[in-house]
Amino acid sequence: MRRAVIAAMVMFTALLTGAAPAQAAEAAGGPGAHGGWVPAPAVGFEQPAGARCDFAIRAEPVLDEVRKLVLDTYADGKPKRELYAGDLLVKYSNLATGASTQIDAGGTALVDYGTDGSMTWYVVGPAIFGFRVDGGNLARGMWVIDGVYSIAFTPTYYKTVTMVHGTSHNICDDLD
Repeated sequence: MRRAVIAAMVMFTALLTGAAPAQAAEAAGGPGAHGGWVPAPAVGFEQPAGARCDFAIRAEPVLDEVRKLVLDTYADGKPKRELYAGDLLVKYSNLATGASTQIDAGGTALVDYGTDGSMTWYVVGPAIFGFRVDGGNLARGMWVIDGVYSIAFTPTYYKTVTMVHGTSHNICDDLD
């Protein structure tokens, strides 16, 4: 297991350093003079009872400093690879009882987009993902996943989490 964690960290570091030449060129006065990073604001939402939790929930960003950097694009200009980083705290509330909790979702993610609508996230740190019934290899819920992992999305948004090292926790349990 230790080798897998080290290998994942080496891969992630290599992917990040691959962006350095482009960032340096942009910082020298080219497009995106701030290194190309742009805000990537989280959007609040509500889910009805049964969609992710047994009860209706609301998610609201409390602190959102997430930024993204486009590392590569397809010929049509659509993103092929993006990097996301920054602090993110999200408040989740049970709309029936008012119970709430704040979740740290400020992980760093490298996202590869397929031409077919699929995507794979390579993540270090916490992030939140919703799973519908039969929507992936985790049960229905709102999951905070933390550690070193990847999550592959099919074009129909079936999610497969591959954990190198870390934890997963269903936020619905905190709000019940």
